[in-house]
Amino acid sequence: MDRHGSCLTNSAETINDVVERYSSLVYKIARSNLRNAHDADDIYQDVFLRYISKPRTFESEEHRKNWFIRVTINCCNSFFTSSWRKRNVSLEDEVKEEDLVFEDDNHKEIYEAVLSLPEKLKNTVILFYFENMSVSEIARAMRTTEASVKMRLVRARKALKLDLEGGEEK
Repeated sequence: MDRHGSCLTNSAETINDVVERYSSLVYKIARSNLRNAHDADDIYQDVFLRYISKPRTFESEEHRKNWFIRVTINCCNSFFTSSWRKRNVSLEDEVKEEDLVFEDDNHKEIYEAVLSLPEKLKNTVILFYFENMSVSEIARAMRTTEASVKMRLVRARKALKLDLEGGEEK
């Protein structure tokens, strides 16, 4: 469907528009979950191949965005449980920091702290702070309640505060 609710055609222009619109979101979620650029690239491709290969209808643009979030998270989860992953060791276990540009050391420290959060907290933080999604949008995308999203944000903030302040509660 396009922005107005009509069915999408499979024209190259329309697919390119969708890829352009959601590429950053999909890649951020994949990269933060997998902590590896090569694996994130694979998930990125898989998500968009799924989008292109099976025609589907969306009620709204928000519904499509939620589909991309859910499928990306599911692909990341499947990646961790795949038999291929269990039999192979990655040459790049951590995100290469030289690939990333930070305004200062404080931003780098915050980024590393966010990456160290458990998956559900990390995804919630990324969607809330980096994608500027509301609590209700996150709840719909992650198929949970608004109360759960709020609690995840509270827990994430607490964990980040403890991590960034050196583990001391104040």
